[in-house]
Amino acid sequence: MRILLAEDDKKLNESITSQLISRGFDVDSCCDGEEALYYAAQNIHDVILLDRMLPGMEGTMVMTRLRKEGITIPVIIITALGTLNDKVTGLNLGADDYLVKPFAFEELIARIQCVTRRSPILRQTDCPAYCDICFDDTTNTLTGPDGSCTCSKREGAMLEIFIKNGGQTLSRNTLLLKIWGPDSDVEEGNLDNYIYFVRRRLKAVGSRLKLRTIRGIGYCLLQE
Repeated sequence: MRILLAEDDKKLNESITSQLISRGFDVDSCCDGEEALYYAAQNIHDVILLDRMLPGMEGTMVMTRLRKEGITIPVIIITALGTLNDKVTGLNLGADDYLVKPFAFEELIARIQCVTRRSPILRQTDCPAYCDICFDDTTNTLTGPDGSCTCSKREGAMLEIFIKNGGQTLSRNTLLLKIWGPDSDVEEGNLDNYIYFVRRRLKAVGSRLKLRTIRGIGYCLLQE
C-alpha cells in the first residue's frame, strides 16, 4: 500500500514516515500544500494523510481541488484543529476521516485500515484474489493451484496491483508510479525485469492467468 503524507512539522513527518515504513507501507512525504497537490494528482496512492494547516496551500484547499478533479483516494485529515466545526468542515469537503493531534500511532494505523476497508476502490478480502491465485501481502506469498511461492517486495507489489485490477490494462507509467513512486529515477528496463519475474511466479504456482503485453499501452492479467 502506498501512502502520501503531507505534514509540515518535519520531526512529526519523519517520525510518521519512519513508523509507516517499518509497518511495510510505501510512503511519499512532503511538507507543503502545493507539493501535496502535485503528488496527489498523480492518483497513485491508496491513502492520503493530509495536514490541514500546510504552507503554500492549506489542506482544505488541497482537499477541495482533489475532489473537484474527481480523485476519490481516501483522505484522513490530521490536524491540531479539533473543534466540532473544524471536523464538520473537513468531512464536508470530502475527507474520509479526521484525526486530531496529538494521536497514538496505533490509532492512525486503525484509521488507515478503516478507510481502506470502506473505500469502493480498495475494498478487498484479507488476501486479494483473482481467478485461481491469491496473494498474502503480510508474508509476500503467492498461492495458486500447484502451491505457493514467496515473492520479493516489488514482485508482491506488482502482483497485488494486477490482482486488484484483474482483466484491466495498466499502463507502464501507472506501474512505475505505483511501485517505484513519483520521485524515482528508475529505468523502464527495471519494469520489464519485474514483469518477467511476475510471469515466472504465476507459472510456478500453476496459474491459468497470463500477464499479457498490450502493445503501446501496458499489461493486462488475463485468464486463459
